[in-house]
Amino acid sequence: MRHRRRPAGMQNNGTAHIAAVAARLMAEDGVDDVELAKRKAAHQLNLPEWIGLPTSQAVYDALRTHQAIFQDSEQRARIHILRTEALYWMALLSDFHPYLTGSVLDGTAGRYSMIDILLYPDSDKDVEIFLLNQNIPYAFARPRNERTSAVLQVERHDLTTNLVIYPAHDERVVFRKHDGSVRERARAEVVRDRLKIDAILQSDANLPVK
Repeated sequence: MRHRRRPAGMQNNGTAHIAAVAARLMAEDGVDDVELAKRKAAHQLNLPEWIGLPTSQAVYDALRTHQAIFQDSEQRARIHILRTEALYWMALLSDFHPYLTGSVLDGTAGRYSMIDILLYPDSDKDVEIFLLNQNIPYAFARPRNERTSAVLQVERHDLTTNLVIYPAHDERVVFRKHDGSVRERARAEVVRDRLKIDAILQSDANLPVK
């Protein structure tokens, strides 16, 4: 039995549409997981299965475009606030080798995004004991993967931070996203540098056009 050939243009348009809707879900509705956003978008659009899903990079590209068009000044302010908050926790938890990762680091954090900080203590209980000694309330969240020892959620200024705890020897491990690309992470000094760059860009953007 011969199968009808799927029009390439229709398939490309379909995946682009899914990417755009997935980007909106991440920017406006608080969906942090790109794979979940893609599946939700495909379901909303009720497209046939043969269309397939866009790459994660296509969704992130669409997300940046969406934020630049609809949330430009709001987005810059949000990223500044979230990165500043991340630095607070990274300084407080400096003994546990903190790294910022996720949407706050790459600049795509949406309106309801949480801050993700990776920690590499000698024991995951060390972080809990530290928080208890500092009288900092925390809650347990579901681990992201089988390598994660624990995820502790802390809140400050109405912002939620995930403290994602890994074994100390995993600090040298390179983690990858679903699409195989390297998951970026950064130490506090890199985050501070990005904040400085953001401030310079914001200052330049406010200069009057001659």
